[in-house]
Amino acid sequence: EGIRGTGKTTLAPLLAAARDAVLVPTVPPCYHPLRQEIDRCSNVEARLCFYLSALFMATDEIQRHLSAGTPVVVESYFARCLASHEALGARTAVTLPRGLPHPTVYQLVCGEQERKHRLATRDEPASRWDVLGEHLATQMISAYGRFPALKVDTTGLTPEQAVESILALTPQGAC
Repeated sequence: EGIRGTGKTTLAPLLAAARDAVLVPTVPPCYHPLRQEIDRCSNVEARLCFYLSALFMATDEIQRHLSAGTPVVVESYFARCLASHEALGARTAVTLPRGLPHPTVYQLVCGEQERKHRLATRDEPASRWDVLGEHLATQMISAYGRFPALKVDTTGLTPEQAVESILALTPQGAC
């Protein structure tokens, strides 16, 4: 978990490899064409519902792997969806159902100067939601406060060092 530029996309596959886990995308591939359309719209409530739907679809796959005894890593989960959309202005009340997988959550944080540098070096253009999220980064970080997580500061760390920091927090292999 974490706001843009903290290392989620870079670290998730490395953590999955280190834990002998499956990396499950929380926006399933069948959602990708519609994702582009949703991200072009200005309705934050519709966007929230879309991403919640994608997460619920992903939880089916996550649960299948966990039931088979296979560890799972995801780049982001319900905390990111709910915290970011709350900061973006969504007012739809969401109560998550019982029985969802409850992972060990790592909230990645990063010094602002380094985070902005990481974002500036990305190849993909920022969406209108990304730009708005940057203006609301403080609110997003604050909204994350209601979700329990182990904080990992990725500032100044190589991806491998950041993964080692995560592994040191949960050496028994919890994912």
